[in-house]
Amino acid sequence: MESTTVLYRLSFTESKTYLWAAAFVVGNILLPQLCHLIPQGGFIFLPIYFFTLIAAWKFGWRVGLLTAVFSPLVNSALFGMPMAAMLPIILIKSVLLALAAAFVAEKTHKATLPLILAVVVFYQFVGGIAEWALTGSLSAALQDVRIGLPGIALQIVGCWFILNRLLKN
Repeated sequence: MESTTVLYRLSFTESKTYLWAAAFVVGNILLPQLCHLIPQGGFIFLPIYFFTLIAAWKFGWRVGLLTAVFSPLVNSALFGMPMAAMLPIILIKSVLLALAAAFVAEKTHKATLPLILAVVVFYQFVGGIAEWALTGSLSAALQDVRIGLPGIALQIVGCWFILNRLLKN
């Protein structure tokens, strides 16, 4: 579990940046559609963040940021989910996740469960504070943690598996 993970740092001038970002946005469109087949699936599994974490960790902040911004916007435009009123907080959390994942990956060159857990706790905590500030509702700010623990766990373990087993090289 402590092996080094091969990371790619793509620039905005490389076509690969946009191809990878598009692929991860598609993942962030398909996974939520599957999760929404289950009642409250979006709230339980938090699928809109899954491929953002992988994109940023493996390919850097540029791919992560493109994925973080375009995934919720495209999903909302195509399917109305997330609702437009939720876009600001989802964008804040997505961007926090992308930047934190890229930063930790760049500093450590590893994708361990504790590192991924730390990134997820960071974006949920700081994003929760932002949501509380925007909505004035502590209950709304804690919803991802209250209802979304299965999704948070799946995000941590699933992303660790993909980064260390499927995208190792």
